[in-house]
Amino acid sequence: MTVLVDPPMWPRHGTLWAHLVSDTSYNELHAFAAAAGLPPRAFDHDHYDVPLERHHEVVGLGAQPVTGHELIRRLVASGLRVPARDRTVGSSGRTPPTSSGASGSGANSSQAGPPHVGSAQADGSRTGSSRTTDPA
Repeated sequence: MTVLVDPPMWPRHGTLWAHLVSDTSYNELHAFAAAAGLPPRAFDHDHYDVPLERHHEVVGLGAQPVTGHELIRRLVASGLRVPARDRTVGSSGRTPPTSSGASGSGANSSQAGPPHVGSAQADGSRTGSSRTTDPA
């Protein structure tokens, strides 16, 4: 079981947000998120948004802390990354793909929510996102 979390560095709604992913399967990710008490609306295409105040909690439950670059690299390598071209406005809570052990149980509400992982290039580099430095 490998669930990964990057540092909370994405500003939105008056806090900083981290991203929680699995490099194994969506089933693993959804099970971990449910055990951590993350609401289904926190799921965004291929990850869960985790507020700063819950970051320590998910690490304590077993999420492996990694850099944002490492998180994207491993998500892309796993085949679970939803490419930027497949992300459409208004579909932040769509059901994840059904390949690679994915589960269709990640539906999200259409409410405004935390930010999503920015666009990633095939090499794992990022484009089109604004971020702050890691507060730690």
